[in-house]
Parts: sequence; structure tokens; C-alpha cells
Amino acid sequence: MKSRESLVRLKEFQVNEKRRQLQQLQMMMAEFDRMTKELESQIVVEEKKSGISDPSHFAYPTFAKAARQRADNLQVSIRELQVQEEALENSLEEMQAEYAKAAALEERDGPARARA
Repeated sequence: MKSRESLVRLKEFQVNEKRRQLQQLQMMMAEFDRMTKELESQIVVEEKKSGISDPSHFAYPTFAKAARQRADNLQVSIRELQVQEEALENSLEEMQAEYAKAAALEERDGPARARA
């Protein structure tokens, strides 16, 4: 019955690993969001400084164009990470169910092994 104990430990490890991955993903999304806000504030400052806020204007600041593109790219990355986050959350739920099942089996069979 040692294999069942190993199975429980393996399932627990997998659940903890998924949680860690999910936490890292959420931290990355938060960092991207912070960077996007910072870029947007820099864009506003640059537009005020130049007096031109229309990106299609021929004299629109190059820095503002580049910052706007970076902010857009970060938003795309955030959306892609949200899809990954959803998939990880589903995977975590499945892992937690498997862990609960394995732990219940171990708990049920534990006293029987102790008597044997």
C-alpha cells in the first residue's frame, strides 16, 4: 500500500505545482498591466509636451507612437495570458479532484493497513 501513499504525495505535488504556475501567471499579468499604465501616462505627457494628440498627424511624437505600440502589445499579451490562466485554473480543479480522491482512498485504507 506504499504506492497509494506515493500517489497521494504525487497528486499533492501536482496541485502545488499548478498553484505555483497560476500564481506566476497572475503576477506576470499584473506586471504587464502596471507597465501598460505607465506607458499610457508617458504617452499623455509626450502628447501634452508636443501639443499633438492625434496619432495619424504627421508630426505626432515618435516616442508616443512607439510607447502606444508597446502598450498595445502588452494588452495582447495580457489577453493571451488570461486564456492560459483559464486553462490552468481548469487543470488545477481537475488535479484537486484527483488529489481529493487519492487522499480519500488513502484515508479509507490507512486504518486497515495499520491493523494488518
